Amino acid sequence: MAMLARPPRRPTRSGIADPANRFEAADVAAGLGLARAKDHPAIRGLGLASEIGSWKSLLALSAGTFAWGVLARDRRLAEAGRHMLQAGILASVVKTSLKRTVHRTRPNVVMDEDFYARGWPGTSVGPWQSFPSGHSALSAAVACAAARAYPEMKGIAYAAATGVMVAQVLRGAHFPADVLAGALIGVAAEAAVDRVAHRAGPV
Repeated sequence: MAMLARPPRRPTRSGIADPANRFEAADVAAGLGLARAKDHPAIRGLGLASEIGSWKSLLALSAGTFAWGVLARDRRLAEAGRHMLQAGILASVVKTSLKRTVHRTRPNVVMDEDFYARGWPGTSVGPWQSFPSGHSALSAAVACAAARAYPEMKGIAYAAATGVMVAQVLRGAHFPADVLAGALIGVAAEAAVDRVAHRAGPV
């Protein structure tokens, strides 16, 4: 089935989801409420800072960590970088696959254009790719990988990932459920990579 080149034709006014789906309706209401101040300079600044959680930034960070570990002959750092990179790539593949399978209007679109829709198929158009949150998926995956390699740093890693996730809701980029789904994808991706690594044994 062809991907959507534009949003679905039948909007649901004022962001009200299908009344039969109470969870979705509550999620939409919560997302719109939490994003009330999305245009405030402080929230805009927070949103810019949260771009550290983008796939480009986190994969670059992971690759850089791996390269640094190899060049410094620091096995622990190199292994951490490799694990971060693998977990991030897996999380990215999963979240992208889901975005191309389903579409969901982002909160900022609902607020600015009075339009909400979700369903199948997915789309490559950003405003309709709310589910799941890619920033949350990548942040969770990389944070979990870093925390596994350096348990003493897990507080910082988890705090940074949480900050990125919260920012996605406050800036109106994602609904709470999108962020939760992304976080679960990231955690599962990191766990899967760790399990495969343990089965393969030391290199």
